[in-house]
Amino acid sequence: MLARLVRWGKCSCERECVLADSSFDIVSKIDRQEVDNALNQTVKEIGHRFDFKGTGAAISWSGQDNIEIKANSEERAGAALDVFKEKVVKRGLSLKIIDAGEPKLSGKEYRMLVSLKEGIDQENAKKISKLIRDEGPKGVKAQIQGEELRVSSKKKDDLQDVIVLLKGKDLDIALQFVNYR
Repeated sequence: MLARLVRWGKCSCERECVLADSSFDIVSKIDRQEVDNALNQTVKEIGHRFDFKGTGAAISWSGQDNIEIKANSEERAGAALDVFKEKVVKRGLSLKIIDAGEPKLSGKEYRMLVSLKEGIDQENAKKISKLIRDEGPKGVKAQIQGEELRVSSKKKDDLQDVIVLLKGKDLDIALQFVNYR
């Protein structure tokens, strides 16, 4: 069809008539507002629950990407983390964004630092790219672009197959698929 259009003179440039590759980006981003909402709900629940009364349990932001949990026992710090995880899941976020440390004794209270994981590091990007190359449909290309991957193909169905493939794998990071075009 394209050759016919070019021959008849209806298409001035062959490049304009050829469809561009379809693509999407794989990212790992955190919705900070949802994490903040989960944190606020956790603060309210810890303040109202009977099993947290008198334990000194508290949860709060500690910098931009960290959350600090304080309690007078290791078990109460772990229980506060469980409440926070429950709220994160209810807000529609993945638990893979949470990297909780061990409770450490600091004076008379235990402190636990919870860091939030965002972005795809080089090691995971290479792992995902290799997975797409080995198990994905032929003709699909994956390019690492900083902390995200661009996946492109001539067929949109192949891109959807890649999304299904990646959702089926148990990776260490939470993935989102954006800019589908």
